[in-house]
Amino acid sequence: MSTGAATLRIDVVSLFPETVRAALAASIPARAVERGLAELKVHDLREWGIGKHRAVDDEPYGGGAGMLMRPEPLVDAIEALRGEKSTVILLDAGGERLKQARVRSLATGGHLIILCGRYEGVDDRVRAYVDLELSIGDFVLSGGEPAAIVLCDALLRLVPGAIDAASLEEESFSSNLLEYPQYTRPAEFRGAAVPEILLSGNHAAVAAWRQEQSRQRTATRRPDLLRPEGGRAGSERGE
Repeated sequence: MSTGAATLRIDVVSLFPETVRAALAASIPARAVERGLAELKVHDLREWGIGKHRAVDDEPYGGGAGMLMRPEPLVDAIEALRGEKSTVILLDAGGERLKQARVRSLATGGHLIILCGRYEGVDDRVRAYVDLELSIGDFVLSGGEPAAIVLCDALLRLVPGAIDAASLEEESFSSNLLEYPQYTRPAEFRGAAVPEILLSGNHAAVAAWRQEQSRQRTATRRPDLLRPEGGRAGSERGE
């Protein structure tokens, strides 16, 4: 059931569109789309492929292993989908490392076009038609589809109305801190007990404990988050 006009529109361009569709057809992403809070369309890049066989790749000039994605299909896809307020995103090794602050800024509304890389990457001339390049980490994937799924999931859960707003306030990275440890029943499990403070009913004391636990956990596990600028990371082939 639609609750109103969608605030966020996402077009994903991929050589394996069903991979992306299937992954986002359940849980929070699906609910955001079903409620009309966001629009998500996944396009097969071969719609813009070249010739009888809808070719999208070729051998790189200068030699080298693997194939490279040609510029014509990608640029044709961009030009077919782009509007006045669109942001075109290329998932690429040299891109900005994706962080929650960037996700929040992209989720505020508008139209996003997400390009999934494949093979050895894209012809460099495609970058002239792109507004933003993003990477999800220092590891190699077979293509940009898993990265697109990660980005879309992160975006769709932030669309107003997708989930309870209170659930977003204390999540990891919401204030550059990891989330505090949480517990549920039973109060004791194999000798490990829930911290007494959480059973006290003292909400102010619980809040203070959680804040301190967040800081300690962040300092131990992700000290880079406590620095003004964490280290940058990329990934290979646009993932």
